Amino acid sequence: MMRFWILVSIVAISGLSQGTLLPLISILLEKNGVSSSVNGIHATSLYIGVLLISPLMEKPLRKYGYRLIIILGGFIVLLSLALFPLWHSFFFWFLLRLLIGIGDHMLHFATQTWITDFSPPHRRGRNLSLYGLFFGIGFTVGPLLASLVEINEALPFLLSSLLSLVGWLTVFLLKNEHPETEEEHSRFFDTFRRFFNVWQYAWVALLLPLAYGFLEASIHGIFPVYALREHISIQHVSIILPAFSIGSIVFQLPLGLLSDRFQRKFVVAFALLIGSASFLIAWLFVHSLIGLFACFFVAGMFVGSLFSLGIAYMADLLPKHLLPTGNLLCGILYSVGSMSGPFITGVVMQYQQNGSFFITISFLLFFVFIMLLYNKKHEVAAK
Repeated sequence: MMRFWILVSIVAISGLSQGTLLPLISILLEKNGVSSSVNGIHATSLYIGVLLISPLMEKPLRKYGYRLIIILGGFIVLLSLALFPLWHSFFFWFLLRLLIGIGDHMLHFATQTWITDFSPPHRRGRNLSLYGLFFGIGFTVGPLLASLVEINEALPFLLSSLLSLVGWLTVFLLKNEHPETEEEHSRFFDTFRRFFNVWQYAWVALLLPLAYGFLEASIHGIFPVYALREHISIQHVSIILPAFSIGSIVFQLPLGLLSDRFQRKFVVAFALLIGSASFLIAWLFVHSLIGLFACFFVAGMFVGSLFSLGIAYMADLLPKHLLPTGNLLCGILYSVGSMSGPFITGVVMQYQQNGSFFITISFLLFFVFIMLLYNKKHEVAAK
């Protein structure tokens, strides 16, 4: 039990550092005269780091176990955070963000795979929901830490680095474990063979982290632009946006528990349907603060857990030796969704302003809902 709470605590601190870094770097670059478009490109360095390291992580995890990957990833993050105040350079900060993307992904890949591995099926939804809940709480608190930049520019970086160090040290209390493996896994290209096997077994579950990355990045990156074009005030946007996160935090654990008690596929399908309807209704209430807040809150309640539910459902569908590969693909697809979401919704909005943001999001969630119902194979985990 101590192992589980140490792992989710590390994830909470990781969420805190990410939640601090995103607004903090944007603010500092803006103060230095960097344009908003270049500022946005700078933010993609985090996801570039994820995509660069992903194909290289599975073999070390299988060979050296979970603990070493968490220790190495956590060390990269805390060191990178501490180095930010040393040099005000666009490209130096780009490199540090890329390294944080690498370190964070190593940490999340190892922790979520470890939790997925030791969680029995009847507690998997609950455990992964707590994983998502702790990350969400940390991510939500992060911007408060970023506000300390008004006192001293280096303070948020150093404080988040110190908190990361405290979490990192607790990993040394854990006994190392290795994932279950096949007889032959030494060649590099075996990872890509397993990618194909995982896709065959669990392609529909993998759509969930992809959709969540698309949704989350679009909400935070494009909705403010859409809102301004619809003459919604910045003050109202600052009230509406947190509603999604609050809904996610409030309902993350109950939804995970429901997915353990009832068939997970249909709990996820119900969540997707309610989420799709919420964004469609939001289109009708686009000029109502209360209406938008309610729609975003309800959407957060049901689709704010798609990433953790996706991992739990994927684990139901996969043989245990493929869990590391499945978790790796979840991280990759989340990053792909995060990078493509703002671009696709931005392009759609450029050519069709009226309701285009909400219709695009609603269509995506409804499409995944249809795919989930359509999929008839491998509904029982091959354990």
